[in-house]
Amino acid sequence: MLELRPNCECCDKDLPPDSAEAMICTFECTFCADCVADGLGGACPNCGGDLVRRPVRPAAMLAKHPASTKRVLKAEGCAPVKAA
Repeated sequence: MLELRPNCECCDKDLPPDSAEAMICTFECTFCADCVADGLGGACPNCGGDLVRRPVRPAAMLAKHPASTKRVLKAEGCAPVKAA
């Protein structure tokens, strides 16, 4: 089950569970759409994987399975992944 992390790892913008701006990779690294478009080029800076829109959990299921409250922030900031 997705954690639905509460913030962008780059800029710390709040990303509530129903946010259409939340983007994730397969490891659930979470970023806002602005950081993905402006600096990350659609790739996760942690693993290099694709960043896609995070699904929204229906309200009834959110009550039963709440979103994470643990904030993750990259202390060094975010930079695009360089091609190998």
